[in-house]
Amino acid sequence: MPSVLVVEDDPSIRQSLIEVLAEHGYAVRSVGDGFGALREVTQTPVDAVVLDLGLPDLDGGDALRMIRGISSVPVLVATARDDETEIIKLLNAGADDYLVKPFSGGQLIARLSAVLRRTSHVPPTGTTHRAPGTRPAPAADPMGATTVGELAVDPGARTAYLAGRELHLTRREFDLLAFLAHHTGQVVSKRRLLTEVWREPYVDDQTVDVHLSSLRRKLGERAAAPRYLLTVRGVGIKLVAPR
Repeated sequence: MPSVLVVEDDPSIRQSLIEVLAEHGYAVRSVGDGFGALREVTQTPVDAVVLDLGLPDLDGGDALRMIRGISSVPVLVATARDDETEIIKLLNAGADDYLVKPFSGGQLIARLSAVLRRTSHVPPTGTTHRAPGTRPAPAADPMGATTVGELAVDPGARTAYLAGRELHLTRREFDLLAFLAHHTGQVVSKRRLLTEVWREPYVDDQTVDVHLSSLRRKLGERAAAPRYLLTVRGVGIKLVAPR
């Protein structure tokens, strides 16, 4: 049974989240403040954290960074802030995904399940459970290292360099870049990216847009002045070598 820590200061919302998660087979613990969350993550590890940003003692963004300083536990941020810049900051600070309030119980379960699948904190049905504290053997990566212009992407080592300088990417940004690099010169639709990178074909396209915006910034470009990531309007995105 996967365990989830709910960090939410509003008692009624916290209770609703607990009920939804419990109904879907999660073991749930909860706290109402940031320092309580840090204490729980440190003392009793969980499989995932659902983190509200409007906490009474700490800004949720600060709490996220503190959690990241002590644990690699997957964090799903629940926020009323839908500003793209703010969301990018959260992803760069270590959030694995986010939900904008208000959201349904179904959305919560779908996003949380996807995060747990991607981070391998919960084995898929029918697989052998690992002993606590061990990691799964790495799967063979079908995508080899790729060089596009001054950009070098190595999925096996999970590294990306631009003009010899290592890019500091979030897990999702790297997965996105590696997939596009593997399909260099090909136009890839956002729907395909959601299906093959996120493995969530029914999530809103804005999820891809947010990550592309952050990735462009780290590549030193803008959508209005692209170098590597070219948008083909109405079709998708492709990675190319700058001219």
